[in-house]
Amino acid sequence: MFSISKVFILYFLGIILLGGLTPGRALVRRYKFVLGNSSHTRLCTNKTMLTINGQFPGPTIYARRGDLVIVDVYNRASQNITIHWHGVKMPRYPWSDGPEYVTQCPISPGTRFRQRVVLSDEEGTLWWHAHSEWSRASVYGALIILPPKRESYPFPKPHAEVPILLGEWWNADIQEVMEEFLASGGDPNISDAFLINGEPGDLYSCSRQDTYKLTVEFGKTYLIRMVNAVMNNIMFFKIANHNITVVGTDGAYTKPLTSNYIAISPGQTIDFLLKANQRRSHYYMSSRVYASGGNFDNTTTTGIIEYAGNYTPPTTPLLPTLPEINDTASSVNFTNQLRSLANKKYPIDVPLNVTDTLFFTLSINLRPCEANNPCDGPFSERFRASVNNVTLLLPRTDILGAYYRGVNAGVYETDFPDNPPLRYNYTQEFIPRDLWRPQNGTAVNVLEYNATVELVFQGTTMVSGIDHPMHLHGFSFYVVGSGLGNFNRTTDPPKYNLVDPPLMETIAVPISGWTAIRFKANNPGVWFMHCHFERHVSWGMGMVFIVKDGKRPNEKMLPPPPDMPRC
Repeated sequence: MFSISKVFILYFLGIILLGGLTPGRALVRRYKFVLGNSSHTRLCTNKTMLTINGQFPGPTIYARRGDLVIVDVYNRASQNITIHWHGVKMPRYPWSDGPEYVTQCPISPGTRFRQRVVLSDEEGTLWWHAHSEWSRASVYGALIILPPKRESYPFPKPHAEVPILLGEWWNADIQEVMEEFLASGGDPNISDAFLINGEPGDLYSCSRQDTYKLTVEFGKTYLIRMVNAVMNNIMFFKIANHNITVVGTDGAYTKPLTSNYIAISPGQTIDFLLKANQRRSHYYMSSRVYASGGNFDNTTTTGIIEYAGNYTPPTTPLLPTLPEINDTASSVNFTNQLRSLANKKYPIDVPLNVTDTLFFTLSINLRPCEANNPCDGPFSERFRASVNNVTLLLPRTDILGAYYRGVNAGVYETDFPDNPPLRYNYTQEFIPRDLWRPQNGTAVNVLEYNATVELVFQGTTMVSGIDHPMHLHGFSFYVVGSGLGNFNRTTDPPKYNLVDPPLMETIAVPISGWTAIRFKANNPGVWFMHCHFERHVSWGMGMVFIVKDGKRPNEKMLPPPPDMPRC
């Protein structure tokens, strides 16, 4: 009788023969993730929470472009889990992508799932996180993809590389926070602190010992690999008295962009160079929210840059002045300055001849509650969210498995609309309440293989206008345009940047504005797209693309592994 190991060896040999790997080029790297409950203390509050390998944040994975990373995930906790490899395209292999009930059933307690993380052209900083309920509040870590050994960065080699992960801390149990939020129909309780590499910083009470510190040497340059793992907020970040130079985002290089602050969406990564060129001293790095609406934690997390050498440090480090919390212009302007390298070594491939034109409205909605049981949303109703007025209801089995088996009946429909059901002034100050009701659905939008897609996200002011950081699984896309107000199909496309648009997989659609992206549907499978504000996903702001197989063998989705979790 074959052992599990032998089954996997035969399986991977089959994948190689099918063209799923390039023998002789990709290295195989192995990691072991054990999900369990571990005890942690912040803000003088001790609690037990879900972590990987007992670490918070979780372990950093290192690989090189084109490698295969095999991660054995053991669930030794008491609740279900899935792990998503955020920004990894998983060519032809959606089985390890991770979103619960979209591409897999959850990994149940006491079981294991071997996830095959297929790297392709990604290079830079990505990350991994739980993709089931709200577990990613404590289950996350960095995924750093280096160039191949014989290649270098498109900028001078830094003295050192430092991951910085922005996160959050709740004194309460996050599962209870989520369950109370869903039951109430209102906004969730805000966190008690933001974190830099798991530490709140000494501006919070009882936290002097819980402050992240980075020692630098004068005259040297450091590559900071930043991840926004915060649950519900775009974040501003700044280092006192220092400029930074952005050189990458979402696993792709950018033209150098010098700035004195950063705006980073949840789910997004930004690589930047920090040159230690100031007087030897201590300097705060700090981060707080950019918020255009909703409830939010208005506290500030800090870390400290400490120059090496003999000097008398200040009693209190210099604190930077961050943009105002509601400074939409600072958030939008930073993102709009990002550009691809677009040179001979790092060319771009923006689709020019569009075959599929999609227009998706992003809305906050309301649904009535029972007459004798009012909810905590506006007008005593329940918050919902939608794409093209469809609130996503996930099935209790995975869409990918149903698609692969050809049994979609009762699991999903294939009629997700290319356009919203009604045209109206999406960003007017008051939208009639009779338009606030969404339709529930589990519908997918089907794309032909190699279709060239233009998708315009249009934010609306329905119930309340707010930014939406939209994330697409399975693809990177070019952000070709953005603006405030309603998208104009006649006057806006001529202004698109088709020369050096940034290549991203998470983009903040501005409040009461629009963003246009383009991508080629050359990755067959089932792929989730959703807002990366966790509360908006819980309210239903998501949808699913199915990309059909192409005609050639290397254009077809690969088969599932033998240990796919079962529902």
